[in-house]
Amino acid sequence: MGNEKQKISALIELNDELENYFQNTIIPQLFVDADFVLRKFTPPAMKQFRLRPDDIGRPLAEIKDNFRFPSILENIQHVIETGEILEKEIQTTDMSWFQMNIIPYVMIREKKTNGVIITFVDITSRIRELKDQESLILEHELLLDTISHDIKTPLTSLGLTIEMLKKIPEKGMDKFPVLLEKVENSLFKIKDIIMDLTESRRSDQHYQARAELLDVEQILEDVRLTLAPQILESTAKISWEVQQSELFFVRRKLRSILYNLIGNSIKYRYNGRIPEIKIKTYVDEDYTVFTITDNGRGIAEWDQEKIFTKYERISRDVEGTGVGLHLVKEFVYLSGGRIEVESKLGKGTQFKLYFKNHNH
Repeated sequence: MGNEKQKISALIELNDELENYFQNTIIPQLFVDADFVLRKFTPPAMKQFRLRPDDIGRPLAEIKDNFRFPSILENIQHVIETGEILEKEIQTTDMSWFQMNIIPYVMIREKKTNGVIITFVDITSRIRELKDQESLILEHELLLDTISHDIKTPLTSLGLTIEMLKKIPEKGMDKFPVLLEKVENSLFKIKDIIMDLTESRRSDQHYQARAELLDVEQILEDVRLTLAPQILESTAKISWEVQQSELFFVRRKLRSILYNLIGNSIKYRYNGRIPEIKIKTYVDEDYTVFTITDNGRGIAEWDQEKIFTKYERISRDVEGTGVGLHLVKEFVYLSGGRIEVESKLGKGTQFKLYFKNHNH
């Protein structure tokens, strides 16, 4: 009789210790038995998952929606059947992240799993920090790609202008001041790019270009001036119809997008055909749409996805790095937009860019 009392006393003491542990731990924890009945939970679990004292003794299936994690019952079943500890990162329907550990509760004497203890550690802030770091790395990669690509722009213009200068006969020196101005503009452009990079490095904050309300025609005119040597050399005709004159976007990025697309229309012109490039802007529901249409070589249907892949080039007879259209896609998609391409070989290409309209 004395031994029986000692056993009962020991069980009460163990139960008190377990109860004390569950009441004082700062981590959301659940104890679910082998029949999937909720037996205990910690106060943080009550707060996090909106549990009530009368949920104790209820089948977990009746309150599984509280945990906002659809496969929790299947995960518990797996641990009970295998006796293995399950560790996984989960995202609940309220967009929170947890490190979830499901540990088998083993009855040592019977060597039987009699339930599980589930621990939830909130890792939402850590996941957000990782995502911020990934975004920062991507932003810096794009910055480096943009700077290297943008420096090539005035260098190419500079090279073309110098070639023109070499071909000027002595009697044609009246063109010299105009060409000299283009050389000077190219040098100023290189200087501006380097200054932008220097300022971003000096800043205590991470490099982050800011969106602003842009005058579309002003940006197009800026791009036209930047491409002046290529336009002159190819005798390209560029026209635009601006129905939507303003766009809230990053100036450098929009300029780079238009420079790449218009520049490519000149670069990949059809042999013996004067390049004709038409730009149009308009509003389509929640988007400002830009269309850039040319009469160039066109792109084969099987190559139309490849053109946006970094370093991928489908034509080797003209100079290029395979970075320009990759940057165009990244800039548009990261802002919540999209790109569509329609093209026929020998006829020309149309790029249709959808820029999400944001409140500012």
